[in-house]
Amino acid sequence: MVRFTAHARPARLYLGLAFVAAVLAIPAARAQFTPPPPGTQVHDPSVLKPPAGTRVAIVEWEDLQCPDCARANPLLREAAEKYHIPWVRHDFPLAMHTWSFQAAVNARWFDTKSKKLGDDYRDEIFAAQPTLAEDIAKMSDFTQKFASEHGIAFPFAVDPQGKLAAAVKADYALGQRVGIEHTPTIWVVTDHSKGAPFVEVVDRNKLYELIDQAIADTKGAESAPTHKVAATKAAAPKHTPGN
Repeated sequence: MVRFTAHARPARLYLGLAFVAAVLAIPAARAQFTPPPPGTQVHDPSVLKPPAGTRVAIVEWEDLQCPDCARANPLLREAAEKYHIPWVRHDFPLAMHTWSFQAAVNARWFDTKSKKLGDDYRDEIFAAQPTLAEDIAKMSDFTQKFASEHGIAFPFAVDPQGKLAAAVKADYALGQRVGIEHTPTIWVVTDHSKGAPFVEVVDRNKLYELIDQAIADTKGAESAPTHKVAATKAAAPKHTPGN
């Protein structure tokens, strides 16, 4: 048995108190570095509204290489189909991702063939994301295979005049104008609503609840009935693209 002398006891007591103080300080330190509450500070809300003739829509800014966007994608598609509301998908490719910008350009090219084909490409690249990793060559191979499976020859020069890239950059600039800081950023937006004109979907478990509330808040609105559209792509804003 180890015995502590009278001289050792104060040192032992000091060490014990120091340990307790250090333990008590841990929550304070964690609180100091806790991220701020989620939510986007909206600078320009003018685009946070449903397409003309609809009362409720989902509006999203997405990055095709973003893992959380890939997780959100099936839920958003399911919600749009369930409620027969538009799903407005904006591009917001992050610089840290190796192929997201080019994939967004590719999706725009498929849009020129049909809007459904472009959205199918987006959905499938999200599903294939884990196998593509950071490899832009794998993404290119995936794109060629997708085109071939749909009976389309994907061109070597997909955007020779840079118009598709400009449209992607315009979406990104629009997102910056709104205040987008991360992907995915998702809103449920309304027209002629008795409640909030737009609500950010911070907790995706509450997506259906937010849509239900939006539909209730716009019941009897003067605008035309909601179109039965699963997904739509907003037209590029008429301003000089950023970046």
